[in-house]
Amino acid sequence: MPATPNPIVKSTDLAFEVDGATVVLVDDVLYTGRTIRAAIDALFDYGRPARVQLAVLVDRGHRELPIRPDYIGKNLPTARRERIEVLLSESDGRDEVVLVSPAQEV
Repeated sequence: MPATPNPIVKSTDLAFEVDGATVVLVDDVLYTGRTIRAAIDALFDYGRPARVQLAVLVDRGHRELPIRPDYIGKNLPTARRERIEVLLSESDGRDEVVLVSPAQEV
C-alpha cells in the first residue's frame, strides 16, 4: 500500500506538560529528517522540553538534515529509488516492513 500523497492533518492536543520533560518522538521510517525537524519545531510551540529523543523503527539513511536517532529498530540502507512500507495489523491485517524496489511496483 503506497503512502498517502496528501496526509490527513488533525489538530494536536498534548495531554502532558512539555516544559522540562523528556519527550521521545517516535517515527516509523527515518529518511531525510525533514518530518522529524517539523515535529521538533511543532513540539516547541507547546513548551520547552528538557530533552528530545528520537526512536525510529527503520533508519534507511539518506539524511538531508543533521538528525540522528537515539533508538533504532533496524538500520536498513536503501537506494533513493526504493521505498519502505510499514504495515500494521490494525490497518493492514499484518505487521510487516517491506522494502519495495521500482521493479516491484509494476
